[in-house]
Amino acid sequence: MTLEGVVFDFDGVIANSEPLHLRVYQILLGQEGVPFSASEYYDRYLGLNDLGVFDALARDKGLDVAGDRMAMLLERKSAIFLRLVREGDVLFEGAARCVAEVAAAVPVAIASGALRHEIDQILADAGLTPLVPVIVAAGDTTRGKPSPEPYTKAVELLSRHAGRRIDPARVVAIEDSRPGLQSARAAGLRALGLATSYPAASLVEADRVTADISHVTLPLLESMAADAEAGASEAPR
Repeated sequence: MTLEGVVFDFDGVIANSEPLHLRVYQILLGQEGVPFSASEYYDRYLGLNDLGVFDALARDKGLDVAGDRMAMLLERKSAIFLRLVREGDVLFEGAARCVAEVAAAVPVAIASGALRHEIDQILADAGLTPLVPVIVAAGDTTRGKPSPEPYTKAVELLSRHAGRRIDPARVVAIEDSRPGLQSARAAGLRALGLATSYPAASLVEADRVTADISHVTLPLLESMAADAEAGASEAPR
């Protein structure tokens, strides 16, 4: 098999949690007297981790994040999010099937700007924890997406888990946002875009695009890794 690993983004890929994050931000920012529309979230802030969103809101809307305020906002946001998660299933249809199918064939990781305990909770509720040995979450790298650091670290940790070097060019990243796709490509991975958060035509950094995770199959991922290998062999020396 040409494919050596798969790295999933989390929000908007495995978990249909972007609408949930929006709702949480609107609840929290409403308490702060800061208006926050759905169009603002999807146009400007989706793809950033919580710290990045609050930093951007401080610049854009004057949100007070001075002193202990940032830590307090992060804690409140996480508490509201987990409360809403427990009210219902947040996985996309086909997500559990996809992760299980891929994990049976190659090592699997998650590289996400979400908080680790939020990822852990959702994976545990879905019974997916044993299938995902590597998680790179918010705070695990110096810089988040679109920096390549999250994906570079994910491949490094997958290599340690597998006990051998995994070639990033034979790893497929699955993403729903342009910052995520930029991060994956900069780290040398193949990039599959899912049109769950943005129109397919806008995901210009993706090597391929499909509708959502229910359309992701092992043969599709293998063909993407094979394309990368063929391109490398045809490159001029």
